Amino acid sequence: MPLTADADIFDLLAGARTVALVGISDRPERASNHVMAAMQDHGYRVLPINPAITGEHIHGEFVWRELAQLGDPIDIVDVFRRSSEAGAVVDQAIAVGARAVWLQQGVVDDATAARAEAAGLKVVMDRCIKVELARLAVPAPTDARS
Repeated sequence: MPLTADADIFDLLAGARTVALVGISDRPERASNHVMAAMQDHGYRVLPINPAITGEHIHGEFVWRELAQLGDPIDIVDVFRRSSEAGAVVDQAIAVGARAVWLQQGVVDDATAARAEAAGLKVVMDRCIKVELARLAVPAPTDARS
């Protein structure tokens, strides 16, 4: 069952350092672009993923084609894709050993969430990570990994 309790979501966000944002847009007016900037401002390292704009830079970070290219430990995979496309992203998150997947507001896929949980990942679904950071007053990440 996806995390819904404030304390669980707080703990997930407070323990994270690196977030892969799948579905980043290079258009400044898009929500994914705003969320990436807000997360960076909060102190997270955000690695953008979008095969259509691979090689570009957004908010100073190289845009990658897929999660498998990153090579760094990923705490949260933030999914800005349609619900029907979330399953493929979650399969990649499982394959790279991510700790959690976050399906953004409006992204709902119960079967995909169950598959992620069965693989040991924490899941947040149908919530905006930027909103939750502010609402729960999550402190900025520290250098030490939990």
